[in-house]
Amino acid sequence: MSGESVFDGGCTCRQVRYRMQRAPLFVHCCHCRWCQRETGAAFALNGLVEAAEVSLLHGEVEMVDTPSNSGRGQRIARCPICKVAVWSNYSGAKDAIHFVRIGTLDNPDMFPPDIHIFTSSKQPWVNLEGGAPAVPEYYDWRKSWPEESVARYRKALGKS
Repeated sequence: MSGESVFDGGCTCRQVRYRMQRAPLFVHCCHCRWCQRETGAAFALNGLVEAAEVSLLHGEVEMVDTPSNSGRGQRIARCPICKVAVWSNYSGAKDAIHFVRIGTLDNPDMFPPDIHIFTSSKQPWVNLEGGAPAVPEYYDWRKSWPEESVARYRKALGKS
């Protein structure tokens, strides 16, 4: 990663602009059918970042409640104009962690996936070369994340 310490992004129409003050804890490339359907693509690429480290620079997001495979749902922050999703919040981490859509960053190339998840339902033409681990379903984050990311996550959830 370069020497950047803040990472800006936003929606297509530029009504919503945000800034991440830190790099993601971990980056998921999710190949589940729910993410495929929601994005209209082969996978979703999400960087998990403490919500306190993400700030709106311009505009407001519209929070949309949607179902999820877990049955607990997710809240998607979308631009109220162009409807692009900029991040999600899942019930497990509540509002403490944003799952930032890496493709909405001004420089998405900075954050390749740390892991491919739900590969049991990945599109057969997607090639997973590149070194990131791939698991058929979900994984134990406590065993896969760097220690610093685990500590940051626990602090964000108030579990220091």
